Amino acid sequence: MLDATLKGQLQAYLTKLVHPIELVASLDDSDASRELQSLLAEIAELSNLITLVEKRDDDERKPSFSINRKGGDMSLRFAAIPLGHEFTSLVLALLQAGGHPPKVDQEVIDQIKALDADFHFEVFMSLSCHNCPDVVQALNLMAVLNPRVSAVTIDGALFQKEVEERQIMAVPMIFLNGQHFGQGRMTIEEILPKLDTKVAEREAEKVSARAPFDVLVVGGGPAGTAAAIYAARKGIRTGLVAERFGGQVMDTLGIENFISVKETEGPKLVAALEEHVKAYDIDVMNLQRVEKLVPAAESGDGYIHLTLASGAKLKSRSVILSTGARWREINVPGEREYRNHGVAYCPHCDGPLFKGKNVAVIGGGNSGVEAAIDLAGVVGHVTLIEFDKQLRADAVLQRKLHSLPNVKVITHAQTKDIVGDGKKVNGLNYIDRASGDLNHVDLEGVFIQIGLVPNTEWLKGSSMALTKYGEIDIDARCETSIAGVFAAGDVTTVPYKQIIIAMGEGSKAAISAFDYLIRHSAPEAAAAA
Repeated sequence: MLDATLKGQLQAYLTKLVHPIELVASLDDSDASRELQSLLAEIAELSNLITLVEKRDDDERKPSFSINRKGGDMSLRFAAIPLGHEFTSLVLALLQAGGHPPKVDQEVIDQIKALDADFHFEVFMSLSCHNCPDVVQALNLMAVLNPRVSAVTIDGALFQKEVEERQIMAVPMIFLNGQHFGQGRMTIEEILPKLDTKVAEREAEKVSARAPFDVLVVGGGPAGTAAAIYAARKGIRTGLVAERFGGQVMDTLGIENFISVKETEGPKLVAALEEHVKAYDIDVMNLQRVEKLVPAAESGDGYIHLTLASGAKLKSRSVILSTGARWREINVPGEREYRNHGVAYCPHCDGPLFKGKNVAVIGGGNSGVEAAIDLAGVVGHVTLIEFDKQLRADAVLQRKLHSLPNVKVITHAQTKDIVGDGKKVNGLNYIDRASGDLNHVDLEGVFIQIGLVPNTEWLKGSSMALTKYGEIDIDARCETSIAGVFAAGDVTTVPYKQIIIAMGEGSKAAISAFDYLIRHSAPEAAAAA
């Protein structure tokens, strides 16, 4: 199953094993079990510290396998054939179970070991989901470090019956002790506070203890990281606070228009951005959501004040807002009611859950057409619905779309509502804008791809000037209506929401902020004068 190159790489990794480990495979006579047995046998052959045991009469999901240190007390299982995006999760689980130290802060390790309750996690994923590995790897590490934590990773495409019984229509989907725990990408730093509230309290205290910054960037996407790097290069005290480092790019799979890089993926680009940020003296405060901004003119001490959702407070001489945007909703009946129950926004993550089924894509721009093309290779049939009289996607994408036999395109159509049986989606109604006729499409999934909405709700009601669309109004220098506050990227009025444009705008905002700082004295210096 593994080619020679991959085998060589894996064998090199497995030399880092410290303790012998055991793979216990639960198998039946299915093709999937034979495929899993073949994979595990190949892995076992690569190291004399790995033993493979096969079972057929146990009560575990089949096919599946557990990983345990010999003589250890771990409960870590893959009900999957972990290739694709999850191959890295498999390698890390092997290494960590074998005693190789994880690349996480000691503080996080101590927090995991201190958990004093029984936590049984199940995470449903798909092998094409680029958000799932973060969750899988976090839960696996917890299972390795704490015997009271168990983790089972389940491939939704492999266990379709269970997916249908448990009404799982989005991944990653996490259950804790049989109850829904969360869905979507989550890191270990996000999971731990949900299990131990003292973790969040301690982090808030640490954040509040920070000294005032010269430049504080809000947002960790392309605009925010570019701004932070450009500011740090000026030698000024720079901080970056982000709800999720990488932002919307983490949910973007194929990137083919980032100049000088022919092709990459969102998570890979985010990893590169993170490495670049780490090369500079930038104080990164990840997993922190800003809820309030007080201008320097109103704060009483000459600094701009930011209050976080955790209760922490930060001060800075200047601020760059780069909070980005998120998927826009169509705001029709049924959309929110059936979210994660047939209504989805990420075709790469959730597409495999609809294998062989009929789905719709709403939106005829690049995102919508790309989603329809991707889904056509997985699902039974795709109906693409576009409000305008014609598709707006690039010509090369339209040609590819029209070449696919299992895709139907409906233009000049207004989605009226998404309908279901109370548990999951079973159809969609739309109005033919030319005739006014109401039409119905039977389907089991709806993927919404109609653009982005800026993340500025927290600024509404403040003195910040926003457009009717919620974008931050900026000038050519990225200046906002508040002195010392700049903005960049998709959250602003800058046209064309593209990664490369956001980076340029972030860089420009940092230079503008530096120019502002050299023209305005620090509050302490101004008070002394």
